[in-house]
Amino acid sequence: MPDDIPLEAAPRRMRADDAWDWGLGRWEAYFGLVLVSTILYVLNDHLTWTGLVATGILLVTVPWYVLFGRRFLGRDTSARGAYAYVGGLIVLCGAAALTAPESSLVLFAACPQCFMLVRWRESVAALVLLNAVPAVRLLAGGASAGTIVSFLVWTVVVVGFSAFFGLWIERIIAQSTERRELIAQLETTRAELAEVSREAGVMAERERMAGEIHDTLAQGFTSILMLLQAADAYVGRDPEEARRQVGLAARTARENLAEARALVAALPPAPLGGSSLDEAVARLTGRMREELGVTADYTLTGAPRRLTAGAEVVLLRVAQEGLANVRRHAKAELVEVRLTYAPESVRLEIRDDGVGFGPDAARGFGLHGMRERVGQVGGAFGVRSEPGAGTTVTVEVPA
Repeated sequence: MPDDIPLEAAPRRMRADDAWDWGLGRWEAYFGLVLVSTILYVLNDHLTWTGLVATGILLVTVPWYVLFGRRFLGRDTSARGAYAYVGGLIVLCGAAALTAPESSLVLFAACPQCFMLVRWRESVAALVLLNAVPAVRLLAGGASAGTIVSFLVWTVVVVGFSAFFGLWIERIIAQSTERRELIAQLETTRAELAEVSREAGVMAERERMAGEIHDTLAQGFTSILMLLQAADAYVGRDPEEARRQVGLAARTARENLAEARALVAALPPAPLGGSSLDEAVARLTGRMREELGVTADYTLTGAPRRLTAGAEVVLLRVAQEGLANVRRHAKAELVEVRLTYAPESVRLEIRDDGVGFGPDAARGFGLHGMRERVGQVGGAFGVRSEPGAGTTVTVEVPA
């Protein structure tokens, strides 16, 4: 609720979780009980035409409430219809009290309605008017001084208590409304955050799958293509070498199929299936030596040990991507792969003596993907390269 709106001017809308609305049926049962009790009290003391007239006036309050007043309960307290209903209620209660004084008992039901329909200040004014007719009738009836004083004191107490109680209820309703609106805002914000989180999760999964596909299937297809092109060159002049190249392509295709199945089933990378990281990196290095016919050396330093699944996957994917880059771009004669197990970290280094590249060329998806992967496990990634001086890729992840 804005701070610059007076409390009594703020509209009250009693919805399913408001202070009044949840008990509206109980309030109406209370109204009915008071009305029936008043009618019985009036008829008991005035079983005459005056009592019957007062009873008829009191009964008119029922359709007046059901057909007209009830629709304004829980709605905007500045609605003109609510004021019209309260005005009619004052007239009916006043007419009944003029006919039979005992009809004033119905005020126990009429006064709360004022606070439920109009703003607090107007409710207090209506409360005074509702009690004015019984007071005037008492004064005009020649009552004793003691009776008048007692009635006036009682009236002041009732009006004062009702005004205080009404203001307290007004503030409770306002606080309840404000709390409800805050809860609604929080629920909306929570739903929006959940949607943002879901979208972020979807985007992260897409990026992860893109990296996995690039590091596995795309590289495998590139290797198959290169091997088949090499086999084609040997078909006429060296059938044995051509068959060897085709065999390597078939093996790569089978490995790609295993990688694809691992991705679909969310399993560990196929090269790690049933083997350690150092064995998988050694196989990748030997495969490059076999496919390209270059010198590819693998060195293991330290005692191999199991790492977390995330760290092993990152190191394996970096090894795959680094060697794939050598295969596609480096035109190297010598490739050195070193895996070092230190007490608190594991370091992977891939060095080649190929053509290298300048800093401006180091913006490929592969390098970006490697850097992202390493960052996810809190590791460090570095690339050193110069045109004509080869390339060195280093990765170090916490053990």
